[in-house]
Amino acid sequence: MKNIQNKWIRAAIPALLLHCSIGTVYCWSIFSQEIADYIGFSKSATEWAFSFAIFFLGMSAAFLGNVVEKDIHRSSLIAAICFAAGMAGTGFFIWYGGTHQHSPLALIGIYVCYGFIMGIGLGTGYLSPVKTLMLWFQDRKGLAVAGFGAAKAIASPIMQALLNSLGEGGIYKMFLILACVYFVMMFVGHLLLAKPEGWHEPASQEKGARAMDVIRTKPVVFIGIWLMFYINITCGLALISQEKMIIKCIGLAGMAGVLSSITAVFNAGGRLGFSAWADTMKDRNTVYKIMIILSIIATGLVILTRGIADMGQSTLLLILVLVLLFVVNAGYGGGFSNVPTLLSDHYGMQNISAIHGITLSAWAIAGLTGNQLATFIVGHVGQMVDVSDGHGGLTQVNPVGYQTVLYVTIVLYVIALLCSFFLVGGKKKEKK
Repeated sequence: MKNIQNKWIRAAIPALLLHCSIGTVYCWSIFSQEIADYIGFSKSATEWAFSFAIFFLGMSAAFLGNVVEKDIHRSSLIAAICFAAGMAGTGFFIWYGGTHQHSPLALIGIYVCYGFIMGIGLGTGYLSPVKTLMLWFQDRKGLAVAGFGAAKAIASPIMQALLNSLGEGGIYKMFLILACVYFVMMFVGHLLLAKPEGWHEPASQEKGARAMDVIRTKPVVFIGIWLMFYINITCGLALISQEKMIIKCIGLAGMAGVLSSITAVFNAGGRLGFSAWADTMKDRNTVYKIMIILSIIATGLVILTRGIADMGQSTLLLILVLVLLFVVNAGYGGGFSNVPTLLSDHYGMQNISAIHGITLSAWAIAGLTGNQLATFIVGHVGQMVDVSDGHGGLTQVNPVGYQTVLYVTIVLYVIALLCSFFLVGGKKKEKK
């Protein structure tokens, strides 16, 4: 009974507190336009803050993986301080930008706080509970990053309610309030987090070198996992970054908030569902093949029917576009939850935090390429047209631009599938 209690108190609950806090980075699309309007810059200019956050998430995870491996308490404390400080700093510079419209200092401050400082908190906070969960839940290793996907579904309506209720300057007030809330949540998670008593870490001074040595035993497999992971994130971000506008494009502007929460549920559900399914498989790579094939089918159907370009003019087209959003979100989440376990299947548990951190460099690069790729395509292909914004006014969308994004993502998904089959392959039985 005590062991069962410890699983929840020392692993599951602190992991949820940490991941449900930092996972709110994916709520960016809810308030990005409000930030741009408040400080007097274009949405495309402020969009870089999110890209930098994902970039520094991946890079801090890659470079600080050994810190996490050595001391999860130090890394989880770093995460709590950096994430909360980054949010508070973002709120401050949004306030400053509101009082000094078009100020480059405000924009740079947001980049530094939301991108760099929060990014370090994201990377260390993301890794800190992963190995601990995998050690406590040996039969359900896929739970390791499930909470990260749930954050958006939980926080989206709360953030929207805060923006609606805080009045003038609500955007910066929201950041300051949430900075305090998330620091408390993450600090409690930091205090509770602990590995099983029977687990003995290898000599700390050998960990960094050993992690790279382990990767070199199967370099082709690692390259395959890295590429597959990178492509899945890039395609996911390319579509998710345009999700709100695509929903408006197909005539569902009034339901944009609700549908955004539903896609977030699919993201979280993909993490839980695909990881739980993978836990029952002999070869965890099989679930990647399934996720990628489903994404190819959903993308291909919308391409063939021109569902976005024709602005969902029939019920069938509308359903196909929504299915695409749901499938891509589920596969995006499932890709994250299965990476640490896929790595542990091939490389073992001893240095999994460091190896997982190195793999997350794919996330860093995808953070710079995914939504920026989609933004570039939408800005250079097709033209803007007016549609209802769901509140009696008009907003501009680019249906041909969003449709064109799919041509790029389907090619990338096919490449990812080839990596899954020919580079990662199946799990080989280890010789005894």
